[in-house]
Amino acid sequence: MLGASLFFGTHGVWVRFAVCEGADPLIVSFWRSLIFFLLILPWIVANRRTALRSAHPLGQLLRAAFSMAGLILLVMAQANLPLAEVSALTFAAPLFGIVGAALLLGEVVRARRWVATLVGFAGVWVVLRPGVSDVNILFALPLISALFIAGSNLMIRYLSQDDAPTTTVAWLAIAAVPFTLVPALFAWAWPTPMALFWMAMLGAVGLGAHICLVRAFTAAEASAVLSYDYSRLIVTSTLGFFIFAEVPTIWTWVGGAIIVGAVVYIARQERRAA
Repeated sequence: MLGASLFFGTHGVWVRFAVCEGADPLIVSFWRSLIFFLLILPWIVANRRTALRSAHPLGQLLRAAFSMAGLILLVMAQANLPLAEVSALTFAAPLFGIVGAALLLGEVVRARRWVATLVGFAGVWVVLRPGVSDVNILFALPLISALFIAGSNLMIRYLSQDDAPTTTVAWLAIAAVPFTLVPALFAWAWPTPMALFWMAMLGAVGLGAHICLVRAFTAAEASAVLSYDYSRLIVTSTLGFFIFAEVPTIWTWVGGAIIVGAVVYIARQERRAA
């Protein structure tokens, strides 16, 4: 899980480098998806008889659409906003997931989890501090991205009842290419060799992160490894400081800590209930 956090923590750096070379965020999202697909294609070909065998093909496509919408919005946010703030706000995804699980999946959410969820959203307010400081409208991007990621994670819960995790990854890798190509066509321009290199790095760290995630959740319960994901904020903030001279505000750390604390508390409650 620490490896996954390290890979994910560098995501915004490669996005920023590619954008600095003139690549539009929509173009970056497409090339990231294409390179991710090319890297995983040998495995799909080697397991072609079983890799795409799904009991819910439409569900797989819907899940991929949610995931790619979240990716595009995240890339746009990382291209235009301080990386530490973006990272802290994306931690709201599990909070959105709890609300979605209660409303869409009919899961029973007890009072303690609702209180913790509200505390987590209060952490989002601390990071943004609307009414106290001027809020850039672009900060809506990582929050909406977190909403789509939460929807994608809810779809994984549903799909995992009949489909293997590797099947879900294979469907995502294939569907991501056309889903990101369509919006990219509206801003199309061929990238420079250097921009293409940074986007190749982006696709590679995406693959590395997913491999680490699968191994982490295979080796231990989600609630046992979930808290380690928040080291991503430290990685992102450190890289943002040393590479882009971005100094996170104290409110980013305070709000991020509140969000992390709420999500970890919820995870522990779920483990006890299980």
